[in-house]
Amino acid sequence: MIYEETAYDHKLEKASKKKALTKTLKQEKRWPRKSRKEPVHARNAVVKDGGIGNQETAHAAPGHLDQSHSNVKCEYCSEQFNSINKFNEHKVFECQQLIVDCVLKDFGCNERIIRAEREDHYLTEQHQHALLKVVRHILSQLNNRQMDTDLPRTTTTGAFDPATAQLEELYEMLNILVSGIETLNKDEQRLANESLQMQVTLPTLTEELSKVKLSIEESNAFFEGVKCNQDILNQDLVSLQEKIKDLQYVSYDGSLVWKITNFREKMIDAQSERQTSIYSPPFYSSPNGYKMRARLYLNGDGNARRTHISLFFVLMRSLNDPILKFPFKYKVTFCLYDQTSAQRHIIDSFRPDIKSSSFQRPRLEMNIASGIPKFFPLEAIQQEGNPYVRDDTMLIKIMVDFEDIPKTLLPYAFSLNPGLPMHIQQEMIKEEAKRRTQL
Repeated sequence: MIYEETAYDHKLEKASKKKALTKTLKQEKRWPRKSRKEPVHARNAVVKDGGIGNQETAHAAPGHLDQSHSNVKCEYCSEQFNSINKFNEHKVFECQQLIVDCVLKDFGCNERIIRAEREDHYLTEQHQHALLKVVRHILSQLNNRQMDTDLPRTTTTGAFDPATAQLEELYEMLNILVSGIETLNKDEQRLANESLQMQVTLPTLTEELSKVKLSIEESNAFFEGVKCNQDILNQDLVSLQEKIKDLQYVSYDGSLVWKITNFREKMIDAQSERQTSIYSPPFYSSPNGYKMRARLYLNGDGNARRTHISLFFVLMRSLNDPILKFPFKYKVTFCLYDQTSAQRHIIDSFRPDIKSSSFQRPRLEMNIASGIPKFFPLEAIQQEGNPYVRDDTMLIKIMVDFEDIPKTLLPYAFSLNPGLPMHIQQEMIKEEAKRRTQL
């Protein structure tokens, strides 16, 4: 149990110091002469704890010690003194490195301590128990003294009343002190019990903490899985949005007018190779026909890179493939619209190579693209004010020619109003073909 340092400790220590100094001086005076033949100075000199004293001059001539025995050094703290008296006072009262007995040595506190650490020692449990013994001893003496003075108190004069009152006051104070110490002992026992209970509870709490940590790790793993699934769902959502967007432009008559917006941005992406090509929405040759799309390289592909726009046709896998005939052998025509009234459209066609894998039945999502690498010069499309890009938008038509329209009729076919139904356009093309044969 730990208590604060009391005034009683200081009183005992002060008394101990006084006793030690008195003892030192007495020993110096009792040191006998060894021989009458020794020099006077040697016969009268005394040594105590490493210091030198002179029995006669200590009282007759104090200056002798300062003149003849200066530069005395303390073996504990290495401090030097020019006076043996100051040196002795230093050792008895001041030296903080001197090892001394506890002031309560006679009451069971036998520890030897460095003087500088005595205040810490006063707070130790050993010293506090010794202090408790001192208090109980004083109380016992006071009880005995009170019993001895009970009878004389009735007969003595008032001269003894102050001393008796002081003893009673001290007795009362010590009783309060003992009561406080007993209370602190009880508190110590209670705290010890609580500490024991906490030690018992600590393993349970540690186990609970481990379970909580494990739960947190499992939760983190779960959230990581959720995040991964969320990323997949986001990708699926983007894909679904693209499909919905494609369905908005889906065509089932073998042709598609592809509207390419944000042309400048897409051209910069192609030139920096962030995105070298773009795909058109899918379209069909008929409700139960071939599934197709176009692929456009704005900065060119292969030998046409940085010189021409490259435009390709892509055959796609569909649910209709099992009932369709392969290889795909129908002519494909591309038209880059002139968006001015001049209508100088850029038209080009190609016939599929039926031996190429690009026109066989698709086994993957899409076949390899095939088409016209040098479809249109980049120099012309990059000119400011060119008629093929208006409002940062380009228009390209992809048409599968199932009726093998003559090349001379293609400009007429693409000059027809795209808003007309496809079968009307085909009838108009046939009539124009008959009219030209009759000329």
